[in-house]
Amino acid sequence: MSGTTTAALRPRRRTAGPGANRWVVLVVLCVSLLLVALDATVLHVAVPAVSEDLRPSAIQLLWIVDVYPLVCAALLILFGTLGDRVGRRRVLLLGYGLFGVASAVAACAHSAEVLILARALLGVGGAMIMPATLSILRQVFPDRRERALAIGVWSAVAAVGAAVGPLLGGFLLEHFWWGSVFLINIPLMLISLPVGRLLLPESRGETDGPWDVVGALMAAVGLFGVVLGVKRLGGGEDPTGPLTLLPLLVGAALLVLFVRRQRRLPHPLVDLCMFRRPAFSTSVGCIVLAMLALVGLELIAAQYLQLVLGLSPLATGLRLLPLTVAAMAAGLLGARVLRRFGPRRMVCTGFCLTAAAVLTLTAMGPADNSPLLLSAFVLLGLGLETTLFGAYESMLSEAPADRAGGAAAIGETSYQLGAGIGIALLGSVMNAAYTPRLRTVPGVSAPDATAAGHSLGEAYDVADRLGGPTGAVLRRVARDSFVHGLHLTLLVSAGLLLLGAVMALRLPRIMQCGAETESGGEPGTRAQTGTGAEPETGAATGTAGEAESVPGAVEAAAEPPAPEPGVAGLPSPRGSEQPPTSRQPQLPEKPRVSA
Repeated sequence: MSGTTTAALRPRRRTAGPGANRWVVLVVLCVSLLLVALDATVLHVAVPAVSEDLRPSAIQLLWIVDVYPLVCAALLILFGTLGDRVGRRRVLLLGYGLFGVASAVAACAHSAEVLILARALLGVGGAMIMPATLSILRQVFPDRRERALAIGVWSAVAAVGAAVGPLLGGFLLEHFWWGSVFLINIPLMLISLPVGRLLLPESRGETDGPWDVVGALMAAVGLFGVVLGVKRLGGGEDPTGPLTLLPLLVGAALLVLFVRRQRRLPHPLVDLCMFRRPAFSTSVGCIVLAMLALVGLELIAAQYLQLVLGLSPLATGLRLLPLTVAAMAAGLLGARVLRRFGPRRMVCTGFCLTAAAVLTLTAMGPADNSPLLLSAFVLLGLGLETTLFGAYESMLSEAPADRAGGAAAIGETSYQLGAGIGIALLGSVMNAAYTPRLRTVPGVSAPDATAAGHSLGEAYDVADRLGGPTGAVLRRVARDSFVHGLHLTLLVSAGLLLLGAVMALRLPRIMQCGAETESGGEPGTRAQTGTGAEPETGAATGTAGEAESVPGAVEAAAEPPAPEPGVAGLPSPRGSEQPPTSRQPQLPEKPRVSA
């Protein structure tokens, strides 16, 4: 049976209330996400300590930082679709184990090569965990209203992990050695493995036809090449160099062949028909645009806080904390906003709020302006999370339940690609505006001007080495050039965000709510809010709000007959494909209920 959960075949396990169980499942999935989000950022503050201890070369240090997102982005589609075939819980638990082992290896690494290998294994584990969490969430929350609330919690946890990573890493480095930033994963994984095995339901999609191994490898290698080339472009490498151009060309060619192969196969790895649905393709495009406009900007903003305003790394993290708090609030309120305004207005408004925040930041200058930064960061967090929440929820709801793993992998891959392209694009804009002014500073030689043009940090190093009036002038010109480049980058980012707002107009105007059959039909076809298409029989639709406010609460019946064994928004524990809103007579149930 397509999209059937094995947990639904165990009535005794779910008689206590499947509503309670699925919210416990959400907690377990959020712990998984927290670890992956932490590991993506916690190493950033440990790079100086790693460099001092392991003495890696410049290339090795780059791979230590970049191999995790590279491998993770390349394998998302492979493991997402594999989970649809062999079981999402199985892939998730294997990811737990690999993540824990790789964390231990990274913590005890005595050479750069071992640390690079461990970080690559962490990327493999992250690629197994990320799509599985979203696809299981998609499966255990068939009712779109509850799923929207669950996605809000899920995205809020992701924001917390990304923000807490540098702060936690800084605290650990002050008291322990750099390997301690990896050890925090091990106890949580030791808890998550048995708890996940006990509580998480197994689910899989259609198993007809073989799994396309060749297609999976083509997608993995193609994505690795594209992401590697984009990251090298973002790092300022020569775009015509073989180490940049070759991965891009090979990766793009493999991805084109992958798409053509999927169109020919009777049982494709990725159902490309999903992209024919305007809501799905538009949601993916919105995710790419949001990350493209903001990730590179966040890196530049961190440099502004540290190098222009002179804040410490810890103070920089604290200054960015309001952004995270605002994103958490937007995630937790996202379900209510989505129900009230619908995907189109929610995502469009999120893009506009984010563009307003970015334009507000253009008022930044060489001097600190705390109220301006605070208001802009709060607005930025609200807008970004509102955009991503609406886009992710619409994308998952448009995907069939039996293709949840592939859809989740597509969403995460678009997130990673948008981030990589954004760093390359906005970094190029920044460099184009920053570098030319440094070549005209009197008394600075051409080699020194070239070195100063690499980054603001290197410009400060050159200025300190030169000293005297020349060094002071170079420092001032470099700082002013950086602020000028930041303003230009902000304007480009705002333009991309407004383009995203226009794109979001293709999303559905209203949120179609309702539970699905377990066979993975069209989402939201049971009931529609605001369209007048109410269920003809069954429980009063006015009780839906009560079920949302109290997770797992049973809907009140509109008539005297005995209540159904299912819970609002969930299928029957026996795996029946009967819509939960239908109340057809079931005589065998009555004696058991009356007993």
